[in-house]
Amino acid sequence: MPKFTPKHPLLIRITHWINVPVLSVMVWSGLLIYWAYDPYQIQIAGVVVVRFFPQWFYGALDLEYGLATGMAYHFAFAWLFTINGLVYVTYLLRFGEWRVLVPKRRSFREAWHVVLHDLRLRKQPLPPAKFNAAQRFAYTGVILMAAGSVLTGLAIWKPTQLWWLATAFGGYQTARLLHFALMIGFVLFVVIHLAQVAKAGWNNFRAMVAGYEIFKSNKE
Repeated sequence: MPKFTPKHPLLIRITHWINVPVLSVMVWSGLLIYWAYDPYQIQIAGVVVVRFFPQWFYGALDLEYGLATGMAYHFAFAWLFTINGLVYVTYLLRFGEWRVLVPKRRSFREAWHVVLHDLRLRKQPLPPAKFNAAQRFAYTGVILMAAGSVLTGLAIWKPTQLWWLATAFGGYQTARLLHFALMIGFVLFVVIHLAQVAKAGWNNFRAMVAGYEIFKSNKE
């Protein structure tokens, strides 16, 4: 008979899936805001190598002329993002789930083994665990990124009232740059995360939907 193995508690799954539409709206509305003033680009010897983002990008996503709409959606969903994150972190701390998520002393070495395994340069199977070492770094890192997004967002939302927070980030412009960089980081994380989920297969995806994995019995 198949063996049902619990993996993700209900509240973890709820907060995870809430983040899907919330982050989508946050990125979309953030781009609407960024469109009004988009100074960030990479230059070498005065030549623009990379521009975030070219004009065709805004046109393709119909992002032009939506500053007020972007700000309204961004601020509204920012509170949902913050509250959802606080619920998630509180649950991790209250019920000890952080122990399987936060990197351990051996995680640096084990994470390198995970990378070699994913690149098929190391044939030895990974030790069984809810999260491997690389996932521990990735998921802990994205929590810290979320906290940074909230704090930098507050700094650029109320730079006068929260002058001390804006100052801590090096001023308004630096806080805005960090906020933008964190957005890019979230997008990259999601792309890599989806690729890893697809690689892991349906059983891993089922665990985040239903809360359990199914393993076939060795006797079958």
